[in-house]
Amino acid sequence: MEAAAFLLLGLLIGSAAVWFLRESQLRQVKEDLLQLNRHKDAAFEQLRRAIGLDDALPYDEPWGWMQPTRHAYGALLLEQGRVEEAETVYAEDLGYDASIPRSSWHPGNVWSLHGYHECLERLGKPEPARIVKQQLDVALARADVPILSSCFCRMADGAAAAY
Repeated sequence: MEAAAFLLLGLLIGSAAVWFLRESQLRQVKEDLLQLNRHKDAAFEQLRRAIGLDDALPYDEPWGWMQPTRHAYGALLLEQGRVEEAETVYAEDLGYDASIPRSSWHPGNVWSLHGYHECLERLGKPEPARIVKQQLDVALARADVPILSSCFCRMADGAAAAY
């Protein structure tokens, strides 16, 4: 671990140690850089590690790290055509998978609902897609910015705007 992380070890934000948040944030930044350089396999690995760190954060309000890593991971999976995997990631984020910590669930999250709905549509699952679309419409009505994709990191992706 780098020296800066050791210096921050004793500080707390809420109940989460800053070094732990810093490591999670560093992994997400590394993923962004790897994505830009087209190292997809390494980017997937960094995001999986970041998700593990996010899931291990102690429960706190407000959240210690405000950007759920699963949004970026799901978006990257969708971009690569790995729709079944993305469906699982968004379902986890929405809390439909009880095997992940409750503190990692984001029920009603507009970004995850958008991604989950996109996955269901692309996988040809019309009935679950219809139900999720109702939840998505409610979330979209409350959003203060237009939501055109499952992650803000996909907003420039013209193909994402279709979903």
